[in-house]
Amino acid sequence: MMILGIVVFVVGLLVSIAWHELGHLSTAKLFGIRVPQYMVGFGPTIWSRKKGETEYGIKAIPAGGYIRMIGMFPPGEDGRITARSTSPWRSMIEDARSAAFEELEPGDETRLFYTRAPWKRVIVMFAGPFMNLVLAGALFLTVLMGFGISQQTTTVSSVSQCVIAQTEKRDTCKKSDPESPAAAAGLKAGDRIVSFNGVKTDNWNQLSDLIRANPDKNVSMVVERKGHDVTLQAKLVRNKVAKKDSHGQIVDGYTYAGFLGFSAATGVVRQDFGESLTWMGDRLGEAVDSITSLPAKIPALWNAAFDGAPRQPDSPMGVVGAARVGGEIFTLDIPPTQQLAMALMLVAGFNLSLFLFNMLPLLPLDGGHIAGALWESLRRQLAKVLRRPDPGPFDVAKLMPVAYVVAGIFICFTILVLIADVVNPVKIS
Repeated sequence: MMILGIVVFVVGLLVSIAWHELGHLSTAKLFGIRVPQYMVGFGPTIWSRKKGETEYGIKAIPAGGYIRMIGMFPPGEDGRITARSTSPWRSMIEDARSAAFEELEPGDETRLFYTRAPWKRVIVMFAGPFMNLVLAGALFLTVLMGFGISQQTTTVSSVSQCVIAQTEKRDTCKKSDPESPAAAAGLKAGDRIVSFNGVKTDNWNQLSDLIRANPDKNVSMVVERKGHDVTLQAKLVRNKVAKKDSHGQIVDGYTYAGFLGFSAATGVVRQDFGESLTWMGDRLGEAVDSITSLPAKIPALWNAAFDGAPRQPDSPMGVVGAARVGGEIFTLDIPPTQQLAMALMLVAGFNLSLFLFNMLPLLPLDGGHIAGALWESLRRQLAKVLRRPDPGPFDVAKLMPVAYVVAGIFICFTILVLIADVVNPVKIS
């Protein structure tokens, strides 16, 4: 089952990469740019076939993919494609420029990437990450509306017999502890709270917010018990409970709020379309926060990799770590449908990360090329307004030294994550 889970994730990874590159390929061909290669993976080619003017293939290392477009960078200021220099930085620029034209054929002069209007280049470079966003959304909706997700419900799992501040970290009651409002009202395990003070309660977060907002107040509840509606009266108390954020998630810290005194049962609940969109919006916000907080997590990741420190649950994971989690999912003692749902969620989360990561305005990422095209458009528009000569294409190749530095940082980070994933992996069970 572990191997099956890893295989499922790897297949999902390859599909995600191919889908990403298909976005670039289709839009490049739409705008008449010649694409000699479409490859999934890196390293040695294990299979390829040429169809038309494009070679399609799979490479040995499933850690990414690429399409090769003719003329990614414009010629130099002197109009030459190649120029050697003793400067290593200048050599980087000219090597990149040369590679962009190495497969140039007669007739390609009108099919170069850099000759397309900036808005077309933006579409070509954005299409890849956008495909990942579309796939992530489709997978999330499939799971949320088709399988459902595990979450707290309005059904009572157990009733607290007394009022205990959550900061005390104990479950047993003392004689001095007052009776809980839930126990005093006669609430029982298995009851489903269908309304609270006249407000219909459809989900746990709504019910929890209503309870928290009414400390020291008398309230009425309608519960469904063995197929019959029963009305209960309770006087809520003010208690010290864990804080919640705007999404209903428990966060660090405590606050005083209304307290009833029961634990909510957990169940697999299908979401409607509106609830699914809200859930995905929350996950997108969390993913953005994770990307921006990535540098701050590096020290803890280093300690986990080399000093034996505990690996944090929100620690960055690479392909190896994600594959390991994918394998672990299929060993969990849960129904097969939930195993599949969790695996799809993992692939969906991977695609969401791919979208956000590639949108960073840094070369060699897609976002760096988008930023270059937008800057060119702005320069040309300003020149037109100020009645100055057209400055021509923005030479993105001049940023290649920066791209090498960024790529070096990403490679170092990837190696660190790989080591941590091997010696101290994130575990879900």
